[in-house]
Amino acid sequence: MSDREYMSGFGNECATEAVAGALPVGQNSPQRAPLGLYTEQLSGSPFTAPRATNRRSWTYRIRPSVVHKPYKAMGSGLVRGTPFDEEPTSPNQLRWDPIPLPKKRTDFIDGLVTLAGNGDVATYSGVSIHLYAANASMTDRFFYTADGELLLVPQLGELLVRTELGVLELAPGEIGVVPRGIKFRVEIVGAEPATALKGDGKHGAHPSARGYICENHGQTFRLPELGPIGANGLANARDFLTPAAAYEDRDGKFEVVAKFHGKMWSAEFDHSPLDVVAWHGNYAPCKYDLARFNCINTVSFDHPDPSIYTVLTSPSELPGTANVDFAIFPPRWMVAEHTFRPPWFHRNFMNEFMGLIRGEYDAKAEGFVPGGASLHNCMSGHGPDAETFERASNAELKPVYLADTLAFMFETRFACRPTRFAMETAMRQHEYYTCWQGLKKHFVAPV
Repeated sequence: MSDREYMSGFGNECATEAVAGALPVGQNSPQRAPLGLYTEQLSGSPFTAPRATNRRSWTYRIRPSVVHKPYKAMGSGLVRGTPFDEEPTSPNQLRWDPIPLPKKRTDFIDGLVTLAGNGDVATYSGVSIHLYAANASMTDRFFYTADGELLLVPQLGELLVRTELGVLELAPGEIGVVPRGIKFRVEIVGAEPATALKGDGKHGAHPSARGYICENHGQTFRLPELGPIGANGLANARDFLTPAAAYEDRDGKFEVVAKFHGKMWSAEFDHSPLDVVAWHGNYAPCKYDLARFNCINTVSFDHPDPSIYTVLTSPSELPGTANVDFAIFPPRWMVAEHTFRPPWFHRNFMNEFMGLIRGEYDAKAEGFVPGGASLHNCMSGHGPDAETFERASNAELKPVYLADTLAFMFETRFACRPTRFAMETAMRQHEYYTCWQGLKKHFVAPV
């Protein structure tokens, strides 16, 4: 079986083997697993979770995961974890330029930067929001996080994410989900694992990759309920692709970096941990092409709430209140009449972290560029800038197709608390507030 094959469906029970006969027949853990493999169950939910939300996979691997030297604390670089108390959390609107592409050799782990987060990994709540910028592929180095599942949102460059359970190919416009605890390594398509790189990382033999990561500490992502929408719309389960089994049988000296309770740890392995020859279950990585999202939008008047653009949701213990929603604003028709078409000015209970993958965002005229980000926390006023307001207030309301755009939002129930890096970096746009200062008074009291 090729290491680039996929199975369709989200949260489906899958069975896949890279070598014929590697999967046992009739029971999960026979006295001796086939082909001299070890049986290991990977549980992504409590054992007694309801069947609809129970996540687990049985793996059949060359060595069990316990075969390694002890983990030791290592420097965490710019990676941070809960409780995110480095800096006071500001009520101000915040926006950042894209993270610069590296000039020195930087792999996915070394290129991780935490921008903000909330909640508590110890109580399985909240999120951490990271950026990555890399120009070198990982070869003998691997990563996993015990703190949450990772939602990868590439913005620049293609990734090859080799996981214990198979291989994900991710390009800008696609997303990948790597469940909590699953080890993986990231290759930058076209990049080499050189010990040193020259140049600016933008052109030539050393392409770079950049993107966003939502580390979800809460309940696993799932498709939102459709309610009055009915049976069809938004993201379809069949469009999510789960990788077929693909394994490495390599001995040598390898490093596994673990993120555990917000800190980084390192352990030495004498074999590649990506040695799962076969597996079956419903706890596995997956990918999704955002172009397959079926938009729901108004065909009459008013601007609907952004919840209609939800791709994935992580629910909380409060009905109707997400730990985090992942929503997108893709190419779509705008046809509403007698309406201000961009989002109106608003203040929310929920907290909005936005990023831009390509093109322009219809609520901002300038400053919000691909690779950049903005954060509008609980009850902080935000909305279209002055230029967008004037343009939209006077626009001819004929049908318009927004073609060159793909923005997204991590919407969370807790305020996102920026890291010290986020507040002090040169990427921060300190003048962001000025984009609204040109809004004029138009009120005229009736005589």
